[in-house]
Amino acid sequence: MGISSDLLPGTRVNPTLAPAASRAFSCRSRSGSYVPPWRLHDVASSYEHLWLYNPCTSTQTFIVTLVLVCCIVSIHLWISSQGFRFLNHENWPLTVGMEGKRAFTSAARALRTSRSCRRNVGQSRRWQSTSTGNATTHTPKAFWTTGRVALLTAFTGSLTYLYGISDTSSHVRGASGSLASSKPVYATKAELEKAVAELRDLFGEDAISTDDEDLHRHGYSEWSSINIDTLPVAVAYPRSTEEVSQIAKACHKYKIPIIPYSGGSSLEANFSAPFGGVSVDFTFMDKVLALRPDDMDLTCQPAVGWMTLNEQIKDSGLFFPVDPGPSAMIGGMVGTSCSGTNAVRYGTMKEWVVNLTVVLADGTIIKTKRRPRKSAAGYNLTGLFVGSEGTLGLVTEITLKLAVIPQETSVAVCSFPSLRAAAATAMSVVRSGIPIAAMEIMDDVQMNVVNRAGATKKKWKETPTLFFKFSGTPGAVKEHTQQVKALSRHQGGDEFEFASNAEEQKALWSARKEALWSMLALRREGDDVWSTDAAVPLSRLADIIEISKKELDDLGLFASALGHIGDGNFHTSIMYNKNDPEERKKVEDCVHRMVDLALEMEGTCTGEHGIGLGKKDSLVQELGLDTIGVMKKIKASLDPLAIMNPGKVFDLP
Repeated sequence: MGISSDLLPGTRVNPTLAPAASRAFSCRSRSGSYVPPWRLHDVASSYEHLWLYNPCTSTQTFIVTLVLVCCIVSIHLWISSQGFRFLNHENWPLTVGMEGKRAFTSAARALRTSRSCRRNVGQSRRWQSTSTGNATTHTPKAFWTTGRVALLTAFTGSLTYLYGISDTSSHVRGASGSLASSKPVYATKAELEKAVAELRDLFGEDAISTDDEDLHRHGYSEWSSINIDTLPVAVAYPRSTEEVSQIAKACHKYKIPIIPYSGGSSLEANFSAPFGGVSVDFTFMDKVLALRPDDMDLTCQPAVGWMTLNEQIKDSGLFFPVDPGPSAMIGGMVGTSCSGTNAVRYGTMKEWVVNLTVVLADGTIIKTKRRPRKSAAGYNLTGLFVGSEGTLGLVTEITLKLAVIPQETSVAVCSFPSLRAAAATAMSVVRSGIPIAAMEIMDDVQMNVVNRAGATKKKWKETPTLFFKFSGTPGAVKEHTQQVKALSRHQGGDEFEFASNAEEQKALWSARKEALWSMLALRREGDDVWSTDAAVPLSRLADIIEISKKELDDLGLFASALGHIGDGNFHTSIMYNKNDPEERKKVEDCVHRMVDLALEMEGTCTGEHGIGLGKKDSLVQELGLDTIGVMKKIKASLDPLAIMNPGKVFDLP
């Protein structure tokens, strides 16, 4: 199937979206390339004030002008002091004509005249003036008067300034290849068709899809809080790092945006295609390439699911502890630097990545480091790519550290009279130093969702609840359980209820991990769910949860609060009618207030979901323009054409 006749960069329209979304992303330049509305002012201002952003050229202009002015003024003063009469208006033609030699000879002779001779000449002139009586003498008027020197200086300075302006534009073009640093220009329809044809010649007809259903699946997500009206123009299915490199080279050649795609479970439109382009789906790169039990690490491809990975390696006695949503895959987990319920014990994704194989925007393949557990060699490029959301390169191989499977695991549930009491208990557990494996909080609404979803046979109290996971040796598990029980009672917690067996443990913990999917299952026709996250310092967690819960209750909608309370990360899920603009606006304002409150508490706008399209403004508020500017410079150095997942994390230049 070829590209449809109405297909232009970024114009595959998603028919399921509201007209408002279409209006928000429909701005175009005269050339037909996509220009998002938030960049129109930037584009205009970049031309209006171009010279302000090139201090080097402005300095050069000033120096040249100053030197010229000094030279002209010096010549004028020197000529005046030496009395060069040959420069008057009558003799001027002679100095540039056939008599020039005689004039300059006279000038040289004048230079050798002594000061006393010049005084005698002056006295002689005064005597002549008194002796001639009424005789009239005509003294030639000098051509280079002070006024004319000033006029020439102003004229020269203006010419130099105008040249400097022109030189600034040349400097910008020379530095970035074109003015594309201000406004990226992507492929035309003809170039897209040519690129798709080339890729099909390389990999076969089935490796590049332009099927409408495929495009919709790779540009729209039912669980993402944000969806836009543009879709990718093609989907590529590589099977190796070398094929990914060839795809990148073709896209770089024709300036086609590249959007990485693995599990498709991100929540902030991280894999959306606001500028069209090619979605690179790693479905066929789903292998564990090497397992090294003695080194406690492995190397895998990006489309390996973390749950599948643990199932494959369980006989080694090792497991990978980072556990986000059940459908998450390793590639996307690297892209967002995600975490999960085990983060309080094991940390987040960035602590478990040893090295990466990355394909850069121009197709170059790099490996960020070798395989030791620690290294002080060079820049930490591994850390640079983890959390970059595909804006710097395409991750094709990942080496991960592994942990030892605990001897025993126990799951317990404890109800509390309020969310603040539950949060206070969680902070007490963390401050006491008890090495708890995981600790999750769910409010009364979410416990109702668990019961309605029927994931477990038992019905749980629909009150604020803490989920505890204990792991280690049997003796350690028993000791830690008793310690946490005592801390819970101090905050008014009920008796612990334990899962009766391994099967119920798994079901109960899955009920927590699948909270969002459980909410989605309860939707009525026309409903949607907005899910977001934020994180704060541990001491402020009880405050923000209590305030956020009140805000959610005041909405009058079906909304819940839950999260990884052990590391200060909490989530909210709000169900609303997507066809009601006022209702959506209420939800959006509520979410923004919660994020703003987290930032006021020195927290972050996202603990694990990433920025994507949805939280770019909050990132600016969190880090400031100077820090964002550094990020933009890093991206420009690795991706000067801005083709790697453009529009994510921050706006294009």
